[in-house]
Amino acid sequence: MSITESESNFNNLENLSIGELLQGINQEDHSVGLSVQKAIPQIENALEQIVLKMKAGGRLFYIGAGTSGRLGILDASECPPTFGVGHDKVIGLIAGGDNAIRKAVEFAEDDQAQAWEDLQEYNISEKDFLIGIAASGRTPYVIGGLKMAQEKGIKTACITCNPNSEVIQVSDYPIEVAVGPEFVTGSTRMKAGTAQKMVLNMISTTAMIQLGHVKGNRMVDMQLSNDKLVDRGTKMIMHELEIGYEAAKKLLLEHGSVRKAVEAGKR
Repeated sequence: MSITESESNFNNLENLSIGELLQGINQEDHSVGLSVQKAIPQIENALEQIVLKMKAGGRLFYIGAGTSGRLGILDASECPPTFGVGHDKVIGLIAGGDNAIRKAVEFAEDDQAQAWEDLQEYNISEKDFLIGIAASGRTPYVIGGLKMAQEKGIKTACITCNPNSEVIQVSDYPIEVAVGPEFVTGSTRMKAGTAQKMVLNMISTTAMIQLGHVKGNRMVDMQLSNDKLVDRGTKMIMHELEIGYEAAKKLLLEHGSVRKAVEAGKR
C-alpha cells in the first residue's frame, strides 16, 4: 500500500471532541515542514533547471488533478499580481479543465492522453519546463503528460508524496515529500496538500527572485490592483527614497510600479 493510503495514526475519529480533532490534525501537520526540508536538495536540483529555462524566455507549467491541480493553478495565478509577470509565464492546468477548479469532474484524471492535449494549446516546447503534481504518484493524467513531454525533449519534474511511485519514472527531477499517513486515511488534501503548497511556494518564489522581481526583500514589480497594494507600494518608495507619503504615492501612480517609481526618484 502507498504511504498516502496507509492507515491513519488516529482511530474512531467520530468519537473525538472538536478540541481532540483539532489537536490531532495539528499534531499531524507538525511533520510536514520537516518532510519538505528533507526534499530541499531535490527542489534545488529542479529549480536550477527551471531558472535556466525561464531566464532564456521559457515558461513553467504545472499539471495535476483534484487538489494537486488546484494548488498548481493557485500558485500560477498568484505570480502575475505578486511579481508583475505575464499570465503566460507560469501556467497551471487541471484535469477536467477550468470546471474542475470548483467541482470534481468524474474520471478526468484517468485520461492519460488529455494532459498532453491540454499542453498543446499553449505550444509547449523544449524551451519550457513541466512539473507534474500528484500526491499518490500514480495519476494517469499527470503521468501521461510528463511521459509525452520527456519524449519531446521537455525537462520535467514532479511533486509527489509517495517515494518510488510511477510518476518518478517520467520525471527528470523528482521531488518526493513523504509526509506519512493522513489524519483521515487517504485524504491527501490534508498533509500532502500542505506539503505540495509549501514546495510550490518555494519553487515560484525562488524562481521569481532569481529572475529579478524582488529587490532587497520587497515585491517591486507587484501589480497595483487594489488600495492596499498601492499603500504598500507607496511605503516601499518612502523607505527607499526617504520621502513623504504623498510624494511617494504620486511617483507610484505616475510610473505604475515600485521599481519604475524608485528609478525615477533616484534620477
